[in-house]
Amino acid sequence: MIAIKRVYDPPSHADGTRILVDRLWPRGIKKQDAQVEKWMRELGPSDKLRQYFGHDATRWREFYKRYWRELKRREASALLAELVETARGGTLTLVYGAKDREHNQAIVLKELLDQRMRKS
Repeated sequence: MIAIKRVYDPPSHADGTRILVDRLWPRGIKKQDAQVEKWMRELGPSDKLRQYFGHDATRWREFYKRYWRELKRREASALLAELVETARGGTLTLVYGAKDREHNQAIVLKELLDQRMRKS
């Protein structure tokens, strides 16, 4: 199972393995408070894409397409495979810092991981 959760929400045992998927560390959160097992900053949107999106929901569709393409690059494949294996072993929670719960990179990443799990 793959879940997504804001880093600012309280961690719980039901989260399973918590992986932070932001390129930048979330503001105001201490590393021990985030309770993430790993920070995969390389899976966060590129700086250029992050700046383009700027958490503007009107740019969501284009952000989604561009970020999906970034995740399809060879550099991301080993990290994505690691996340798939983690999800197969129990609950995986993708942790992100954005305020918008409906328009953020964790949603795109979850969809890609779900697709990969169905195929294999």
